[in-house]
Amino acid sequence: MTLILSLIAACVIFLLAMALWTRLITRQGLRTVPQMGQIVPVQGGSIHYVEKGNPDAQTLVLIHGLAGQLQHFTYALADQLAEEYHVIALDRPGCGYSTRDTAELAQLPHQAAMIAEFLEIKGGDQAVLVGHSLGGAVSLALALDHPERISGLALLAPVTHRLPETPVIFKPLNIRSEWLRSLIANTIAVPMASKTAPYSLGVAFGPETPPNDFLDRAGGALGLRPSAFVTASQDVAGLDASCDAQVARYPELSVPGGILYGRQDALLSPALHGPPMTKFGLSYEELDGLGHMILITEPEICAAFIRKMVNATTASKPPKQNRVPDPLKEIPK
Repeated sequence: MTLILSLIAACVIFLLAMALWTRLITRQGLRTVPQMGQIVPVQGGSIHYVEKGNPDAQTLVLIHGLAGQLQHFTYALADQLAEEYHVIALDRPGCGYSTRDTAELAQLPHQAAMIAEFLEIKGGDQAVLVGHSLGGAVSLALALDHPERISGLALLAPVTHRLPETPVIFKPLNIRSEWLRSLIANTIAVPMASKTAPYSLGVAFGPETPPNDFLDRAGGALGLRPSAFVTASQDVAGLDASCDAQVARYPELSVPGGILYGRQDALLSPALHGPPMTKFGLSYEELDGLGHMILITEPEICAAFIRKMVNATTASKPPKQNRVPDPLKEIPK
């Protein structure tokens, strides 16, 4: 009995120590990456966003992926696009400085509904959605459920189909119990993530090299918070719960656009998520030597692809203003 009590006491002390360490890392992350935009309340939570460029130009809405935040776009790509477009980069519900009230809101149609309400509040009609990774799946949900608000899709390494298995760096997120998510998030998850960050970033960016300023300029420090772990775990479960129903609806897809993938993507299979979407009206391009995080590593190439999608999807509409000439008429293969 004495041994059992000693083990219990040791476990309690360990968890308390991890909880204190978690709070320290969280405070450091918030100082490193403060709120940079505005917050709009929507049903089920709130949306944090930044806005750049000419409000009278074509609107682009930038939607990041799993365990990310809007700084993935503001790292470099948003400023390039803002030279000629009206750019809105947002934190998906629950991510960054956005919020969501329940785990069920992680499912694709619910995230899409929250962003659609945000766009209605902002007056973002006929937006072109730029979705990266899981943000691509959310963009497709928006195009299916709210096609009247969306004029085009420019998807960067998107999730379009059910994953055969969770990518290795995200396997710790495979938790279905909300109380267990909370316990792990507030004790061991954040310290472990801070220690394994170099490995995780290496996998996410492979075969390319992650930038040295990812934690601050790309907002990575915001991922080292209990809420970020909970949200990402909910996102994994939400994708699993809603992906098949979304795939079954792809024949309804009426919004044009295209997909760009790095051929050496180490997280997602280009063959699974790219070419199958051409039967539903989306174009597909694949670049050799590039990985999953092309929005950070190759912003010029991504910007050229997005311009191409905007020009293709808005060709029948009168331009709102003179466009800046595109120096990249073709994306290098």
